[in-house]
Amino acid sequence: MSYVAIKGGKAAIDGAAAAAEFLRGHDNSGEPLKLSAIESQLRLLTSRVVSEGGLYHPRLAALAIKQFQGDTLEAAFALRAYRSTKPRLLATPLQDSTNMRCIRRISAAFKDIPGGQMIGPSYDYALRLLRLDLADEDPEAFQSVARTFLTELPEADLPDSFPKVLDALRAEGLLPPVTESRGEPFDITREPLLFPVPRSAALATMARAETGSLLAMAYSNMRGYGDVHPTVAELRVGYIPVMVPHPVTGEPMEAGEVLVTECEVVAMYESGKAASLPTFTLGYGACFGHNEVKAISMAILDRALQKGMQDGPANPSEDPEFVLLHVDGVDSMGFASHYKMPHYVTFQSDMDRLRTTQVKAREAEQSPQREV
Repeated sequence: MSYVAIKGGKAAIDGAAAAAEFLRGHDNSGEPLKLSAIESQLRLLTSRVVSEGGLYHPRLAALAIKQFQGDTLEAAFALRAYRSTKPRLLATPLQDSTNMRCIRRISAAFKDIPGGQMIGPSYDYALRLLRLDLADEDPEAFQSVARTFLTELPEADLPDSFPKVLDALRAEGLLPPVTESRGEPFDITREPLLFPVPRSAALATMARAETGSLLAMAYSNMRGYGDVHPTVAELRVGYIPVMVPHPVTGEPMEAGEVLVTECEVVAMYESGKAASLPTFTLGYGACFGHNEVKAISMAILDRALQKGMQDGPANPSEDPEFVLLHVDGVDSMGFASHYKMPHYVTFQSDMDRLRTTQVKAREAEQSPQREV
Protein backbone atom coordinates (compact mmCIF):
# COMPACT_ATOMS: atom_id res chain seq x y z
CA MET A 1 0.00 0.00 0.00
CA SER A 2 1.39 3.40 -0.96
CA TYR A 3 0.70 6.69 0.70
CA VAL A 4 0.09 9.99 -1.09
CA ALA A 5 -0.63 13.49 0.09
CA ILE A 6 -4.32 14.31 0.40
CA LYS A 7 -5.43 17.30 -1.66
CA GLY A 8 -8.71 19.11 -1.85
CA GLY A 9 -9.05 21.94 0.63
CA LYS A 10 -11.77 24.54 0.24
CA ALA A 11 -13.45 22.93 -2.78
CA ALA A 12 -13.93 19.64 -0.95
CA ILE A 13 -15.24 21.37 2.18
CA ASP A 14 -17.69 23.46 0.16
CA GLY A 15 -18.85 20.34 -1.67
CA ALA A 16 -19.48 18.48 1.59
CA ALA A 17 -21.55 21.39 2.91
CA ALA A 18 -23.52 21.54 -0.37
CA ALA A 19 -24.26 17.81 -0.18
CA ALA A 20 -25.55 18.16 3.38
CA GLU A 21 -27.72 21.10 2.33
CA PHE A 22 -29.05 19.03 -0.57
CA LEU A 23 -30.20 16.30 1.79
CA ARG A 24 -32.00 18.91 3.90
CA GLY A 25 -34.09 20.14 0.97
CA HIS A 26 -34.12 17.41 -1.66
CA ASP A 27 -37.78 16.54 -0.97
CA ASN A 28 -39.38 18.98 -3.38
CA SER A 29 -42.88 17.98 -2.27
CA GLY A 30 -42.37 19.54 1.14
CA GLU A 31 -42.19 23.11 2.37
CA PRO A 32 -39.24 24.45 4.37
CA LEU A 33 -39.78 24.13 8.10
CA LYS A 34 -40.92 27.34 9.73
CA LEU A 35 -39.18 28.28 12.95
CA SER A 36 -42.52 28.86 14.66
CA ALA A 37 -43.55 25.30 13.78
CA ILE A 38 -40.34 23.84 15.22
CA GLU A 39 -40.61 25.97 18.34
CA SER A 40 -44.22 24.95 19.05
CA GLN A 41 -44.67 21.46 17.60
CA LEU A 42 -41.19 20.28 18.64
CA ARG A 43 -41.19 22.22 21.89
CA LEU A 44 -39.48 19.51 23.94
CA LEU A 45 -36.68 19.27 21.38
CA THR A 46 -36.36 23.05 21.42
CA SER A 47 -36.25 22.99 25.22
CA ARG A 48 -33.43 20.46 25.14
CA VAL A 49 -31.31 22.59 22.80
CA VAL A 50 -32.03 25.75 24.82
CA SER A 51 -30.90 23.97 27.97
CA GLU A 52 -27.77 22.34 26.53
CA GLY A 53 -26.87 25.47 24.60
CA GLY A 54 -26.99 27.55 27.77
CA LEU A 55 -28.87 30.38 26.06
CA TYR A 56 -32.56 31.04 26.59
CA HIS A 57 -33.68 31.89 23.07
CA PRO A 58 -36.24 29.34 21.79
CA ARG A 59 -36.43 30.93 18.33
CA LEU A 60 -32.67 30.69 17.79
CA ALA A 61 -32.75 27.15 19.16
CA ALA A 62 -35.39 26.31 16.53
CA LEU A 63 -33.14 27.87 13.88
CA ALA A 64 -30.20 25.72 15.01
CA ILE A 65 -32.38 22.59 14.93
CA LYS A 66 -33.42 23.42 11.38
CA GLN A 67 -29.89 24.24 10.25
CA PHE A 68 -28.39 21.02 11.62
CA GLN A 69 -31.31 18.79 10.63
CA GLY A 70 -32.35 17.83 14.15
CA ASP A 71 -28.87 17.10 15.58
CA THR A 72 -29.22 18.38 19.14
CA LEU A 73 -25.50 18.38 19.88
CA GLU A 74 -24.64 20.42 16.80
CA ALA A 75 -27.56 22.75 17.51
CA ALA A 76 -26.40 23.30 21.10
CA PHE A 77 -22.86 23.90 19.81
CA ALA A 78 -24.13 26.58 17.40
CA LEU A 79 -26.20 28.22 20.14
CA ARG A 80 -23.18 28.44 22.45
CA ALA A 81 -21.06 29.83 19.64
CA TYR A 82 -23.67 32.52 18.97
CA ARG A 83 -23.86 33.34 22.67
CA SER A 84 -20.10 33.88 22.83
CA THR A 85 -20.39 36.71 20.29
CA LYS A 86 -22.78 38.77 22.40
CA PRO A 87 -21.73 41.25 25.09
CA ARG A 88 -22.61 40.59 28.70
CA LEU A 89 -24.59 43.61 29.88
CA LEU A 90 -25.24 42.66 33.50
CA ALA A 91 -25.65 39.77 35.89
CA THR A 92 -29.08 39.23 37.37
CA PRO A 93 -29.47 38.80 41.12
CA LEU A 94 -30.55 35.40 42.44
CA GLN A 95 -34.00 34.56 41.14
CA ASP A 96 -36.74 33.27 43.44
CA SER A 97 -38.49 30.20 42.01
CA THR A 98 -41.40 30.58 44.43
CA ASN A 99 -42.64 33.24 41.99
CA MET A 100 -42.79 30.70 39.15
CA ARG A 101 -45.93 30.81 37.00
CA CYS A 102 -46.43 27.06 36.94
CA ILE A 103 -47.82 25.06 34.04
CA ARG A 104 -47.07 21.78 35.82
CA ARG A 105 -46.36 21.04 39.47
CA ILE A 106 -46.38 17.63 41.14
CA SER A 107 -45.04 15.87 44.22
CA ALA A 108 -44.31 12.18 44.68
CA ALA A 109 -43.78 12.64 48.42
CA PHE A 110 -47.34 13.59 49.36
CA LYS A 111 -50.80 13.00 47.95
CA ASP A 112 -52.03 16.39 49.08
CA ILE A 113 -49.66 19.35 48.92
CA PRO A 114 -50.22 23.04 49.63
CA GLY A 115 -51.95 24.49 46.59
CA GLY A 116 -52.74 21.02 45.19
CA GLN A 117 -51.15 18.85 42.52
CA MET A 118 -51.13 20.42 39.06
CA ILE A 119 -50.70 17.70 36.44
CA GLY A 120 -50.28 20.04 33.49
CA PRO A 121 -48.96 18.97 30.06
CA SER A 122 -47.38 15.52 30.28
CA TYR A 123 -47.20 12.13 28.54
CA ASP A 124 -46.51 10.37 31.85
CA TYR A 125 -50.02 8.97 32.14
CA ALA A 126 -50.61 8.00 28.50
CA LEU A 127 -49.93 4.75 26.70
CA ARG A 128 -46.78 4.81 24.56
CA LEU A 129 -48.55 3.70 21.41
CA LEU A 130 -47.95 5.15 17.97
CA ARG A 131 -50.74 7.40 16.81
CA LEU A 132 -50.86 6.34 13.18
CA ASP A 133 -53.44 9.03 12.43
CA LEU A 134 -50.68 11.64 12.78
CA ALA A 135 -48.92 10.21 9.71
CA ASP A 136 -51.41 11.99 7.48
CA GLU A 137 -52.80 14.65 9.75
CA ASP A 138 -55.51 16.91 8.42
CA PRO A 139 -54.45 20.59 8.73
CA GLU A 140 -57.94 21.69 9.74
CA ALA A 141 -58.18 19.00 12.41
CA PHE A 142 -54.73 19.95 13.65
CA GLN A 143 -55.67 23.61 14.00
CA SER A 144 -58.92 22.73 15.76
CA VAL A 145 -57.09 20.94 18.60
CA ALA A 146 -56.10 24.17 20.31
CA ARG A 147 -59.48 25.79 19.74
CA THR A 148 -61.30 22.79 21.20
CA PHE A 149 -59.03 22.60 24.22
CA LEU A 150 -59.48 26.28 25.09
CA THR A 151 -63.22 26.11 24.54
CA GLU A 152 -63.72 23.08 26.76
CA LEU A 153 -61.23 24.14 29.42
CA PRO A 154 -63.14 24.58 32.69
CA GLU A 155 -62.76 27.87 34.46
CA ALA A 156 -60.42 27.68 37.41
CA ASP A 157 -59.13 30.27 39.81
CA LEU A 158 -55.44 29.40 39.64
CA PRO A 159 -53.05 31.25 41.94
CA ASP A 160 -50.20 33.26 40.49
CA SER A 161 -47.72 31.03 42.33
CA PHE A 162 -47.64 28.00 44.61
CA PRO A 163 -46.01 27.47 48.00
CA LYS A 164 -42.98 25.17 48.15
CA VAL A 165 -43.42 21.63 49.44
CA LEU A 166 -40.03 21.86 51.12
CA ASP A 167 -41.25 24.75 53.25
CA ALA A 168 -43.75 22.42 54.95
CA LEU A 169 -41.02 19.86 55.67
CA ARG A 170 -38.70 22.58 56.90
CA ALA A 171 -41.40 23.91 59.22
CA GLU A 172 -41.52 20.46 60.86
CA GLY A 173 -37.78 20.45 61.35
CA LEU A 174 -37.31 17.55 58.92
CA LEU A 175 -34.97 19.56 56.69
CA PRO A 176 -31.95 21.70 57.59
CA PRO A 177 -32.61 25.44 57.71
CA VAL A 178 -31.85 27.57 54.66
CA THR A 179 -28.38 29.10 54.80
CA GLU A 180 -27.09 32.10 52.91
CA SER A 181 -24.87 31.30 49.94
CA ARG A 182 -21.20 32.10 50.40
CA GLY A 183 -19.45 34.11 47.72
CA GLU A 184 -20.45 34.72 44.13
CA PRO A 185 -21.84 31.87 42.00
CA PHE A 186 -19.18 30.12 39.92
CA ASP A 187 -19.22 31.22 36.26
CA ILE A 188 -18.38 28.15 34.18
CA THR A 189 -18.28 30.24 30.98
CA ARG A 190 -15.34 32.29 32.29
CA GLU A 191 -13.58 30.11 34.83
CA PRO A 192 -12.08 26.64 34.26
CA LEU A 193 -13.16 23.74 36.46
CA LEU A 194 -10.28 23.25 38.90
CA PHE A 195 -11.15 20.61 41.45
CA PRO A 196 -12.40 20.73 44.10
CA VAL A 197 -15.14 23.00 42.80
CA PRO A 198 -18.00 24.67 44.72
CA ARG A 199 -21.52 23.33 44.45
CA SER A 200 -22.56 26.26 42.27
CA ALA A 201 -20.01 25.14 39.65
CA ALA A 202 -21.41 21.60 39.69
CA LEU A 203 -24.99 22.84 39.34
CA ALA A 204 -24.10 25.23 36.51
CA THR A 205 -22.22 22.49 34.65
CA MET A 206 -25.11 20.04 34.96
CA ALA A 207 -27.67 22.70 34.01
CA ARG A 208 -26.29 22.81 30.47
CA ALA A 209 -25.08 19.19 30.35
CA GLU A 210 -26.27 16.73 27.71
CA THR A 211 -29.51 15.13 28.90
CA GLY A 212 -28.53 11.57 28.01
CA SER A 213 -25.20 11.85 29.81
CA LEU A 214 -26.83 13.14 32.98
CA LEU A 215 -29.45 10.39 32.84
CA ALA A 216 -26.81 7.68 32.40
CA MET A 217 -24.80 8.91 35.39
CA ALA A 218 -27.89 9.27 37.57
CA TYR A 219 -29.22 5.87 36.46
CA SER A 220 -25.99 4.22 37.59
CA ASN A 221 -26.68 5.66 41.04
CA MET A 222 -30.29 4.46 40.97
CA ARG A 223 -29.19 0.91 40.07
CA GLY A 224 -26.85 0.60 43.02
CA TYR A 225 -23.60 2.37 42.12
CA GLY A 226 -24.54 4.88 44.78
CA ASP A 227 -27.00 5.21 47.65
CA VAL A 228 -29.24 8.22 47.13
CA HIS A 229 -32.72 6.59 46.83
CA PRO A 230 -34.54 9.90 46.34
CA THR A 231 -38.17 10.95 46.53
CA VAL A 232 -39.33 13.84 44.37
CA ALA A 233 -40.57 16.38 46.89
CA GLU A 234 -41.59 18.75 44.10
CA LEU A 235 -41.18 18.96 40.35
CA ARG A 236 -42.11 22.25 38.73
CA VAL A 237 -42.32 23.45 35.14
CA GLY A 238 -43.16 27.07 34.57
CA TYR A 239 -42.11 30.60 33.83
CA ILE A 240 -39.87 32.48 36.25
CA PRO A 241 -39.87 36.27 36.04
CA VAL A 242 -36.37 37.61 35.46
CA MET A 243 -35.78 40.50 37.81
CA VAL A 244 -33.04 43.03 37.08
CA PRO A 245 -32.14 46.28 38.87
CA HIS A 246 -33.62 49.44 37.38
CA PRO A 247 -30.84 51.46 35.71
CA VAL A 248 -31.81 54.62 37.61
CA THR A 249 -33.46 53.66 40.88
CA GLY A 250 -31.79 50.28 41.40
CA GLU A 251 -35.13 48.76 42.35
CA PRO A 252 -35.82 45.26 40.95
CA MET A 253 -38.01 45.25 37.86
CA GLU A 254 -39.26 42.42 35.64
CA ALA A 255 -37.41 42.23 32.32
CA GLY A 256 -39.16 39.13 31.03
CA GLU A 257 -39.65 35.49 31.93
CA VAL A 258 -37.98 32.18 31.12
CA LEU A 259 -39.39 28.65 30.98
CA VAL A 260 -37.63 26.54 33.60
CA THR A 261 -37.89 23.01 35.00
CA GLU A 262 -37.03 22.67 38.67
CA CYS A 263 -36.76 19.51 40.77
CA GLU A 264 -36.13 19.11 44.49
CA VAL A 265 -35.57 15.59 45.82
CA VAL A 266 -35.46 14.42 49.42
CA ALA A 267 -32.96 11.66 50.17
CA MET A 268 -32.00 9.51 53.15
CA TYR A 269 -31.57 11.39 56.39
CA GLU A 270 -28.23 11.94 58.03
CA SER A 271 -27.25 12.17 61.64
CA GLY A 272 -27.07 15.75 62.78
CA LYS A 273 -23.73 17.41 63.39
CA ALA A 274 -22.84 18.37 66.94
CA ALA A 275 -26.05 19.08 68.85
CA SER A 276 -28.33 19.35 65.79
CA LEU A 277 -31.02 16.78 65.03
CA PRO A 278 -30.93 14.35 62.09
CA THR A 279 -32.61 15.70 58.96
CA PHE A 280 -33.35 14.62 55.40
CA THR A 281 -30.79 15.48 52.74
CA LEU A 282 -31.61 17.40 49.57
CA GLY A 283 -30.73 17.34 45.90
CA TYR A 284 -31.55 20.15 43.50
CA GLY A 285 -31.87 20.42 39.75
CA ALA A 286 -32.97 23.26 37.48
CA CYS A 287 -32.51 23.94 33.79
CA PHE A 288 -33.94 25.99 30.95
CA GLY A 289 -37.01 24.70 29.11
CA HIS A 290 -39.33 21.77 29.76
CA ASN A 291 -36.82 19.04 30.66
CA GLU A 292 -38.20 16.89 33.46
CA VAL A 293 -35.89 13.87 33.12
CA LYS A 294 -32.87 16.16 33.02
CA ALA A 295 -33.94 18.08 36.13
CA ILE A 296 -34.59 14.86 38.07
CA SER A 297 -31.25 13.37 36.98
CA MET A 298 -29.51 16.59 37.94
CA ALA A 299 -31.10 16.58 41.41
CA ILE A 300 -30.03 12.98 42.03
CA LEU A 301 -26.47 13.70 40.93
CA ASP A 302 -26.37 16.88 43.02
CA ARG A 303 -27.11 14.83 46.11
CA ALA A 304 -24.63 12.13 45.06
CA LEU A 305 -21.88 14.70 44.48
CA GLN A 306 -22.54 16.33 47.85
CA LYS A 307 -22.10 12.93 49.48
CA GLY A 308 -18.91 12.32 47.52
CA MET A 309 -17.42 15.69 48.42
CA GLN A 310 -18.27 15.14 52.09
CA ASP A 311 -17.29 11.50 52.59
CA GLY A 312 -15.15 10.81 49.54
CA PRO A 313 -16.51 9.20 46.35
CA ALA A 314 -17.35 5.51 46.64
CA ASN A 315 -18.89 5.31 43.16
CA PRO A 316 -18.42 7.13 39.82
CA SER A 317 -21.66 9.09 40.29
CA GLU A 318 -20.23 10.56 43.52
CA ASP A 319 -16.95 11.71 41.98
CA PRO A 320 -17.20 15.40 40.92
CA GLU A 321 -14.30 15.17 38.49
CA PHE A 322 -15.66 12.03 36.84
CA VAL A 323 -19.20 13.39 36.51
CA LEU A 324 -18.62 17.03 35.63
CA LEU A 325 -15.95 16.38 33.01
CA HIS A 326 -18.02 13.77 31.17
CA VAL A 327 -21.58 15.13 30.98
CA ASP A 328 -21.09 18.10 28.65
CA GLY A 329 -22.43 17.11 25.24
CA VAL A 330 -20.54 19.72 23.24
CA ASP A 331 -17.21 18.75 24.81
CA SER A 332 -17.90 15.04 24.36
CA MET A 333 -19.06 15.49 20.77
CA GLY A 334 -15.99 17.56 19.94
CA PHE A 335 -13.62 14.92 21.21
CA ALA A 336 -15.48 12.10 19.44
CA SER A 337 -15.70 14.08 16.20
CA HIS A 338 -12.02 14.94 16.17
CA TYR A 339 -11.31 11.27 15.37
CA LYS A 340 -12.84 11.93 11.96
CA MET A 341 -10.12 14.46 11.22
CA PRO A 342 -6.84 13.44 9.46
CA HIS A 343 -4.56 11.29 11.63
CA TYR A 344 -2.30 10.18 8.78
CA VAL A 345 1.03 10.94 10.43
CA THR A 346 0.27 9.37 13.79
CA PHE A 347 -1.29 6.28 12.24
CA GLN A 348 1.66 5.80 9.88
CA SER A 349 3.94 6.01 12.92
CA ASP A 350 1.84 3.33 14.62
CA MET A 351 2.12 1.10 11.55
CA ASP A 352 5.89 1.58 11.40
CA ARG A 353 6.25 0.54 15.04
CA LEU A 354 3.99 -2.48 14.53
CA ARG A 355 5.95 -3.61 11.46
CA THR A 356 9.25 -3.28 13.35
CA THR A 357 7.82 -5.26 16.25
CA GLN A 358 6.59 -8.00 13.89
CA VAL A 359 10.04 -8.26 12.25
CA LYS A 360 11.70 -8.67 15.63
CA ALA A 361 9.12 -11.28 16.63
CA ARG A 362 9.80 -13.32 13.47
CA GLU A 363 13.55 -13.09 14.02
CA ALA A 364 13.10 -14.34 17.57
CA GLU A 365 11.04 -17.31 16.37
CA GLN A 366 13.63 -18.25 13.72
CA SER A 367 16.68 -17.93 15.97
CA PRO A 368 17.87 -21.30 17.49
CA GLN A 369 16.86 -21.92 21.07
CA ARG A 370 19.74 -21.87 23.51
CA GLU A 371 20.41 -25.20 25.19
CA VAL A 372 20.21 -25.13 28.93
